[in-house]
Amino acid sequence: MSDKLNGNDAVNQAAEAWKDAASRNIPAVELGEVPVPDDTANLRQGPSLNDALLALLPLVGVWEGQGQAYDTDGNEYAFGQQLVIAHDGEEYLTFSSRTWKLNEDGKAEGADVRETGFWRISAKDEIEMTYTSSTGIVEIFYGEPFNERAWQLESASTMVTETGPKNLGPGKRMYGLMPNNNLGWVDERMVDGEMRPYMSAELTRIAG
Repeated sequence: MSDKLNGNDAVNQAAEAWKDAASRNIPAVELGEVPVPDDTANLRQGPSLNDALLALLPLVGVWEGQGQAYDTDGNEYAFGQQLVIAHDGEEYLTFSSRTWKLNEDGKAEGADVRETGFWRISAKDEIEMTYTSSTGIVEIFYGEPFNERAWQLESASTMVTETGPKNLGPGKRMYGLMPNNNLGWVDERMVDGEMRPYMSAELTRIAG
């Protein structure tokens, strides 16, 4: 890996790469006073990103796009996705993903999988990602930055609820910024004892 950027340089590089999304952010929830900072998905707004998270800085934002997935029976389908990766100044990122199935014309035809969780990273660049899924999956991933624009993760613990997908096992994920600065990600899964493609998408930054 190349030398790490300092905080100011990292923010400036991100600002230059995503000018079009610079003024947008996730809306604040105005339901009463909370004595801690609101989450922000925009590095120019809200609390400063914790220095411990600089290796994950390019992920912060709101991303939308489309991808391909396979259900646990091996049937392929297209989906749309909105991914929100935000922070509140503490030593973690929040992670929230919503997907919806697309028909052959590319139109939405109903909700698909939702995930919510957290990203953390140690001083040795050891990444921890924990999340829960609307399908009944609770999972812990460990990994590391592949470089300054990509992050690789492997599940260390995969738990499935009684009503969840019984034949779905542990997997691997890779997130990375593409040459066009879109965010691509790939998830491979152990299904019925065999590692298979599971989900992948290309997302455009719309805020942050």
